[in-house]
Amino acid sequence: MLSRSRLESILSHFPKLTIGLIGDLFLDRYLDIEPGVEEISIETDLEAYQIASVRNSPGALGTVMNNLAALGVGRLVPVTVIGDDGQAFDLIKELRRLPIDETHIIQDEHRLTPTYTKPMKQDAEGNWRELNRLDLRTRSPLSASTCERLRRNLSDAFAKCDGIIVLDQINETNWGVVNDEIQRLLDELAVANPEKLVFVDSRTHLGCFQSGVLKGNRSELLGAIGTSAEATSTVEEAAQSLSSRTGRAVYVTLGAEGIMVSHPDGDCFRSPAHPANGPIDIVGAGDSATSGIVASLLSGATDLEAADVANLVAGITVQQLGTTGTATPAQILERHAE
Repeated sequence: MLSRSRLESILSHFPKLTIGLIGDLFLDRYLDIEPGVEEISIETDLEAYQIASVRNSPGALGTVMNNLAALGVGRLVPVTVIGDDGQAFDLIKELRRLPIDETHIIQDEHRLTPTYTKPMKQDAEGNWRELNRLDLRTRSPLSASTCERLRRNLSDAFAKCDGIIVLDQINETNWGVVNDEIQRLLDELAVANPEKLVFVDSRTHLGCFQSGVLKGNRSELLGAIGTSAEATSTVEEAAQSLSSRTGRAVYVTLGAEGIMVSHPDGDCFRSPAHPANGPIDIVGAGDSATSGIVASLLSGATDLEAADVANLVAGITVQQLGTTGTATPAQILERHAE
């Protein structure tokens, strides 16, 4: 475990950082249904949910940005593509609450702003539960002209950032921002600038990256080497395979088992998770871990120290129910003391 003085030293550097991010930026829209109020639709004879409040928040790439901002990171430079619609208006309004440079956000009138609409309803015990999510996004590749603008924006942002986070959450190949062209450019930038952190978190395409520090959960790591959770290959073998390919550390988030860090030389370390009391909500825990790891690495932490910070952050965020949680430096220090 990190000493308190070492943790304070790492956290104190966060406001000095400028971190770039590339990936798909979503609007998370929460619809809070009024408890105890029911109305039946005359037209359908179904219950018409009565919305008491609407909460908007940046999601996907925005979840990482929310976490980095809560950690006190000084400047965020997102590189992404959204639409030119009402969802984009609401999304940009929320983004401007964060310390961002929005000059590398492309608004394409031919695309929909990706939006997750999440109806929230209280159960009999008074706990908020998410009902069926409503998803809105363009299900096709970026146009050639938009992709070229995206490449230029990525190169510009890369040059002025201390490091960059790659968040690839679209399962379909070439439907999202992190397409084949962007993957190749990221590999080129990482090879040409080995001193700069390129941190890659991808749900289904982790195995496509040849460079950078890779991070995923157990199933994502096994999928990256072409096996399944039922295969005989272990997550340690998968992490070692990827680490040998990139020549950089690989991070594996293992839930209650903590975080594993694999190095190209074959060394493998584990940072234990911290027990969480009471009900938990793991939505966004991986993104909060990414934020803790990257901010810490850019602040001079070792690979294992960065994993320790990430576990502290994730242990805080999973206890925030019905929302995608964040953690502040003060909360991290309090959890460390516990």
